[in-house]
Amino acid sequence: MNKKDCFFLGKIVKKYSFKGELLIKLDTDQPELYDAMDAVFLNFNNRLLPFFIETSKLHKTNLLRVKFEGVDTEKDAEELLKLEVYLPLELLPKLDGNTFYYHEVIGFTITDKTHGIIGQLKSINDATAQALFEIDYNGSEILIPIHDEFIIRVDRTQKIIEVETPPGLIDLYLN
Repeated sequence: MNKKDCFFLGKIVKKYSFKGELLIKLDTDQPELYDAMDAVFLNFNNRLLPFFIETSKLHKTNLLRVKFEGVDTEKDAEELLKLEVYLPLELLPKLDGNTFYYHEVIGFTITDKTHGIIGQLKSINDATAQALFEIDYNGSEILIPIHDEFIIRVDRTQKIIEVETPPGLIDLYLN
């Protein structure tokens, strides 16, 4: 399985028992969707390897307690600590309306209610306090905060995101 065909589900953060159980910190708003999985992919040096799940149970808010097949001791579990956990993209719940996954809108055209076509969405920077659309505007970069109030419409068919930015924001990049 290739990483580009998967989404990041979380990270193994802690051993749970002497029987090889582990806790995965889930990176999701809906942890209950991932309570009954059969398998996941673990990232070993940028290679995704499948691990089959014997049992799993939600533990507190966003932790999933798992017991992998063949991981039967604390020592076995220790080798998996801090590994990233992935699932195939087709297992992501479908979104509609103006909600979207970051990976699905890369390449969309961004249009502004005032300025018209701004450019193509080349990436999303979510490493900052506020996630940002990184838009290619004729070889220059325009950054727009991803905020529900700014997003008017997401058209998946036409691959367009229509935004209404605060006055002056786009002008900062055009002048």
